[in-house]
Amino acid sequence: MDDSDGSNERRVKAVHALTSVNEPTFINELADYIREQYCLEGLQALQGDYREAEGALDTILRISVWKASLLSCGPGLTVGTGVAIKHPETFAIGERAFIGRGVNLQGRYDGRCIIGDGVWIGPDCFFDARDLTIEDQVGIGPGVRILGSEHTAQPISQPIIETDLLIKPVRIARWADIGTGATLLPGITVGQGAIVGAGAVVTKDVPDFAVVAGVPAVFLHWREGFQGDAGSK
Repeated sequence: MDDSDGSNERRVKAVHALTSVNEPTFINELADYIREQYCLEGLQALQGDYREAEGALDTILRISVWKASLLSCGPGLTVGTGVAIKHPETFAIGERAFIGRGVNLQGRYDGRCIIGDGVWIGPDCFFDARDLTIEDQVGIGPGVRILGSEHTAQPISQPIIETDLLIKPVRIARWADIGTGATLLPGITVGQGAIVGAGAVVTKDVPDFAVVAGVPAVFLHWREGFQGDAGSK
């Protein structure tokens, strides 16, 4: 229905956030069976077998292989085609998580990635997930980049790509929303209920319920209904 002021905007109910878990009961049993039959390398090969498949049975097998590979996983996981994950054994994923087509999740053998309940990750995102926490009910738009490490660039006598890596934790608190094409730099924390605008490059922490945008991202205002402290932005 059009707004009363004549605009063409429409307000409709959210879909993902209000969807209940509807997962066949046998998926966990199938995941347990797959885990018993395959080593880590075998599970990785199975992921490749079902990565691009779109049929109903292939989708069930893809989800089951993921569940068998992950450190932990709640019910209702959705994984689109073309998703790549490195070191899935370091990922803990909650209930009703959605991972869109073509997402690339780069874990590390000694790392940790936590993805909370109800998280929605849009297509074609890239996450350096070696020390990444995404809390419950976070929305992440298509094409978002989350960077979790950087080279020391020292000593200067070496190519930068040969210098040591600094892995810095990235945290996105519950209810936050990261706009399409945004980039989060290593060590960033995005606060509860904060909004990061499309295309923003976040170079410093974002306070709870703040709205930021731009390159580099700057504070615009507090979300409506939140009485923030202007000195904390």
